[in-house]
Amino acid sequence: MPKKDRMSGNEAVAYAIRQVNPDVMPAFPITPSTEIPQMVSTYIANGQMDTEFIPVESEHSSMSATIGAEAAGARSLTATSSCGLALMWEELLVAASNRMPCALALVNRTLSGPININCDHSDSMGARDTGWIQIYAETNQEAYDNFIQAYPIAEDKNVHLPIMVCQDGFITSHAVQNIELLDDDTVKDFAGTYEPEEWLLNPGKPVSVGPYSVSNYAMEAKKNQELAMERSKEVILKVAKNFERISGRKYGLFEEYRTEDADYIMLIMGSAAGTAKQACDDLREKGMKAGIIKLRVFRPFPAKELAEALRNCKCLAIMDRCEPYNGNGGPLSMEVCAALFKYKVNIEAVSYIYGLAGRDFTVDHVYEIFNELDDVVKNGTEAEQYRYIGLRE
Repeated sequence: MPKKDRMSGNEAVAYAIRQVNPDVMPAFPITPSTEIPQMVSTYIANGQMDTEFIPVESEHSSMSATIGAEAAGARSLTATSSCGLALMWEELLVAASNRMPCALALVNRTLSGPININCDHSDSMGARDTGWIQIYAETNQEAYDNFIQAYPIAEDKNVHLPIMVCQDGFITSHAVQNIELLDDDTVKDFAGTYEPEEWLLNPGKPVSVGPYSVSNYAMEAKKNQELAMERSKEVILKVAKNFERISGRKYGLFEEYRTEDADYIMLIMGSAAGTAKQACDDLREKGMKAGIIKLRVFRPFPAKELAEALRNCKCLAIMDRCEPYNGNGGPLSMEVCAALFKYKVNIEAVSYIYGLAGRDFTVDHVYEIFNELDDVVKNGTEAEQYRYIGLRE
């Protein structure tokens, strides 16, 4: 039977890892994800799981060991944040190109510099094109639920790609929230066991992992990765439907909140969606038709699905918690605007940057943005694109 508890996001992910009980976890500490391997190692020491924990000398080594364990046929994972993810950069691409369905618990934190330990999405957005599936959580409950769904997605025979389960540093990772936990047997049955078709330690069928690829084959390998990423959309939805049967909680590629008749929609990811929803409710009470779309899955990017969901709104705010230094807009803004153009959805769209390095994002900021969208539509005012929210002048 499910049970109610109170946990931080890091505790919730570590609890999910204990329940899934993967084979191998190499890890190196970095704030704010350090608690995850710390808690997992405590579970192991207490005999509550039999995962092989490998302390390593760096995050590059932790991902290297994760890939090696996965290639040997073991279900593997690691955890990191910020500069730790950056140090893994080379190995992220190796994991994806070798089609290793390992998992990474990423606690989002600003990439240096200047040095800062608080939340934004610059680390995961920096790795957005490495070939990993990326799923984001608004709450501690979602962080727990997303990790339970991670291996059934990644290990599906039509996918076989690594998966990054993201949550916002300190905002969810360290804050305690009410949570509903599934029982151990239910999670174990849902996650199943990893049964690879090919692995390095199979003496009956020798294989090579990570061989040099000449030009005659490399493009085909890349295309196969891309096709697997596209197929993962269907698998993510299938796994979410199966998860709903055991938990009662429903997930998709994104969540629509009060968008049925919305004139104005804010598109946002992660914990700030909760702030946006509260402001949306307040504005609805005042007569404004506001709505929120919370993007859960950034890779594969649901371009067509988002374009259809946005087709009938009048003006859109696209919220990026990352600065790409392109002078034009954040990663989410670029993806969404390309999707709107491709699928011929002709609506006004305004790009905003918010919450960098942990800067507060409040309901007042959301009111300000929706009022700006209202002004664009009703008065024809040209909104300032690529504006920082909450910036000290």
